[in-house]
Amino acid sequence: MSARIVYFLLSILVVAALPWLITTPYWRGILVLCAMNVLLALSLNLVMGYAGQLNLGQSAFFGIGAYVSTLLIKSYGWSFWLAALAAVGAAGLLGLALAAFAVRLRGHYLAIASLGFAVITYQVLVNWEKVTQGVRGIYGILPPVPNTTALFYLVAAIAVLVYALLDNLVRSPIGETLRAIREDEVSAASLGVNGALWKAFAFGLGAGIAGLAGVFYPGLVGTLVPDAFNIVESFTMMAMVIVGGMGTMIGPVVGAVVLTFLPELLRGFGELRLMIYGIALTLVVLFMPGGMVQAWMTLRARIR
Repeated sequence: MSARIVYFLLSILVVAALPWLITTPYWRGILVLCAMNVLLALSLNLVMGYAGQLNLGQSAFFGIGAYVSTLLIKSYGWSFWLAALAAVGAAGLLGLALAAFAVRLRGHYLAIASLGFAVITYQVLVNWEKVTQGVRGIYGILPPVPNTTALFYLVAAIAVLVYALLDNLVRSPIGETLRAIREDEVSAASLGVNGALWKAFAFGLGAGIAGLAGVFYPGLVGTLVPDAFNIVESFTMMAMVIVGGMGTMIGPVVGAVVLTFLPELLRGFGELRLMIYGIALTLVVLFMPGGMVQAWMTLRARIR
């Protein structure tokens, strides 16, 4: 048995033990949020870390997954899993729609275009009150399982499955193709790689995974308002990917865990909490430009 499989199995055991170690309802809710953030970070890492596309619109797909599933359940009486499937499909299709324009753009032009998509999506959620209820929000949303612990196990199991699937994907020839596009799209094209097609694939799959995370968010908080999906969330997701280690599989997971729990652990500092949080992020970016995972790998190599 390889070391990678051993580490993976140990990680599953740790995840399974967490609700038994953390018993307060509040912190169990943070565990669920952490599992959702892992999904979001993995989805954005596929686009940014492997395909090399600077996407700042990931919060839009998160919101689309949440709203589509909730509206289908509450307004049309769909079952949760059928609504979840439709929501993931809707997010993925809109990701492909964004990719139809984004594949012609690069660098900061793509960042601005994707950010514009996130702003438009947010404004639709706010102003289409007949459907989304706007800033009034949707209330009385029930989770698909009886309690927070069960919800954590459900979301964590899906996050582990998505991680395993993406890990195999990026180790396959598809992953090599995406990395070739990231490193030099012109050279990749000279070798017969259809850059537009593979970038659209990354956008669509990443959007679908973000929509999957959004499906579980309303059941956790019990309400649904547009402010949960503003553009700040896109920057938070990007921070998770960069802090953990962009272009690696474990990096975004580490970044999601750290940036989910760090603000909560700093609550005891009161108004200084956000300043300490910002300083910590700045120090990581300055002294660990490759992310925490790459810093750890470099340190381990030096020790050896």
